[in-house]
Amino acid sequence: MEQIITSFLDTDLYKFSMGQLAMRMYGDANVEWKFVCRNKDVRFTPEMVEEIKRQIALYCQVQFKKEELDYLASIKWLDKGYISFLAVWHPMLEHFIINTDAECGLNIRTVGPWFLTIYYEIPVLSIVNNVYFAYQYKDRYQEIADSAIERAKGKIESLASGKFEIGAFSEFGTRRRFNKGTQEQIIRMFKEANEAGKLGGSIFSGTSNVEIAMKEGLTAIGTMAHEVFMVTGQGYPERNPAYSNKFVMDDWHELYGVQLGIALTDCITTDCFLLDFDVKNATLFSGVRNDSGDPIEWGEKMIAHYKKLGIDPAKKTLLFSDSLDFERATKIYRHFKDRTKVAFGIGTFLVNDTCVEPLNIVMKTVKANGIPVVKISDSPGKGIGENKQYEEYLQRAINWRLGKY
Repeated sequence: MEQIITSFLDTDLYKFSMGQLAMRMYGDANVEWKFVCRNKDVRFTPEMVEEIKRQIALYCQVQFKKEELDYLASIKWLDKGYISFLAVWHPMLEHFIINTDAECGLNIRTVGPWFLTIYYEIPVLSIVNNVYFAYQYKDRYQEIADSAIERAKGKIESLASGKFEIGAFSEFGTRRRFNKGTQEQIIRMFKEANEAGKLGGSIFSGTSNVEIAMKEGLTAIGTMAHEVFMVTGQGYPERNPAYSNKFVMDDWHELYGVQLGIALTDCITTDCFLLDFDVKNATLFSGVRNDSGDPIEWGEKMIAHYKKLGIDPAKKTLLFSDSLDFERATKIYRHFKDRTKVAFGIGTFLVNDTCVEPLNIVMKTVKANGIPVVKISDSPGKGIGENKQYEEYLQRAINWRLGKY
């Protein structure tokens, strides 16, 4: 196979917003990441694992290009010192553990300082996806890629006709894309349709992929992910992990002020998040992101919370990003569009919607500073963690804050 990752910008924007925070505020944090495949019937062959190893080794040889650093320097919330750090940063193969010791046939772990290893997640998942489909469906590979393009055309037609109506939406699919070429082609299709006014009442806002945003003149989109809550809130024993959201929001305001204003709510449940989403935070953040749980229930809960704080929800954004297709997004948009700003981040069903089942794969932090860390989320089955005892402790801490003794 050709080299899959050839640019460090071939990743999601929030890796740089969190990466700057990790470097500036948590240079002492050491983390362990774990690859998880949620598809019960998927098996990675030894040949796939060897190719994944080879591709990760090639990724470790990539370097930042001057034009890429110049592009990052043009992003107003990235400072010069951080850009200078990125100029000398590179992946280190010694941070990786890759073997077949897993039920699915593929075990990947990364271990090292958070401010160095934070960038590995998205490229690794992109590599795994690409290698799996290329090997598993080598006789049908082009047919499957073509099916993704045809389905994208159908979505554009359905937006134009009014069958789908989702307001502002962005592409969030780098980690689960079929391959990079297909992702780029689909993004370009939506960009051109948007510029030609052929998306009905909807607007294609951009992509989380920094390299494609740079090449296509699109807006790069992204703020924070679960890891920042898990590492900073759970990886320090002097901190009560049930206050993880408070720690992150305080750090975020100190580093970014009112920039990057979409807060993720569900790492230790949205109910716990709302305890710290006070008037100050709800005012400073321009909106919130849903990544688990029932989206309608979550949206109603957020609107009620804004009203309780005396804040007009019509001035805030609800961003939905959990396993969305266009039909589901349309239902959500039509439910909320007259009461608040609604936006969507669509991944798999935008750039890996094909005639075969997609992979459901993630890489999540499982330890920080030697301490187990856990993502609880609002959906059973979406949590990540390896230590049941720590998970029970975290749940007790959350219950204590919620008054559930």
